[in-house]
Amino acid sequence: METRTLSLPDAEIVHDVHGPLPPADGGEVLLVIGQPMTADGFADLIAELGDRTVVAYDPRGLGRSTRSDGSALNDPRRQAEDLHALIAELGGPVEMFASSGGAVTALALLAAHPEDLTRIVAHEPPVLGVLPDAEFAERANEAVGRAYQERGWGAGFAAFIALGSWQGEFSEEYLARPLPEPAQFGLPGADDGTREDPLLSGASAPVTAFEPDLEALRAAGERLVLAVGEQTGEALTARSTRALAARLGLEPVTFPGDHGGFAIGNPAEPGDPAAFAARLREVLATGRD
Repeated sequence: METRTLSLPDAEIVHDVHGPLPPADGGEVLLVIGQPMTADGFADLIAELGDRTVVAYDPRGLGRSTRSDGSALNDPRRQAEDLHALIAELGGPVEMFASSGGAVTALALLAAHPEDLTRIVAHEPPVLGVLPDAEFAERANEAVGRAYQERGWGAGFAAFIALGSWQGEFSEEYLARPLPEPAQFGLPGADDGTREDPLLSGASAPVTAFEPDLEALRAAGERLVLAVGEQTGEALTARSTRALAARLGLEPVTFPGDHGGFAIGNPAEPGDPAAFAARLREVLATGRD
């Protein structure tokens, strides 16, 4: 693995290249992205893809990547332009696996620069605006930010877990429920005073508020694959993926595990990176001539 840095006018984009460039088999680079998750979150998956050249990156302002644009927002459209520059640096169109907020960025990239991608698997993008209960989902999401600002990281992350694991639509009844206490999830209850978590601070608000360009995504045809975890059920990210697929006339494909099924993650409920990688190979191969 080689770590490289792409210098842009207002950011330094650090990325890890696993394997030779150009790829030894003459194929395409597989670019894997998340948000706010950085490259290290894909370590388990990359370990199962050793025969391919895989590139993972840290989005601007996250992990090892820096920014000097005067903003702390994780804007999918801004990140898409970073990826456009990175793909050019890597030598041309790539295949992509994109997870969660990274999948939202991938949708922005596909709409703006379709020539950059030959196949994209967008795994559970949290685009709240396509949901039938979008208003309630957005209010539930805002409650997570309030809990963080008012009570600190433990309270904010407990509220986030409750939001992400809720099965089914959001409603006034959900919003009336008391937020969970951090101790329910083994989280600290004390407030350390920091408010810089990229997931909870509001920095990622442009991700959940992103409005996909449906016409541009329809034009991508079979290059776009929307994916859901077989164990995610009716949680927010699975429902938003299915709702987006319905708008685009697509049938979402199923992957092993839940929202984080590509990583071992929590030892009590581990993902299966090997099975996930096998499914990813299968789906990517389907899009090749």
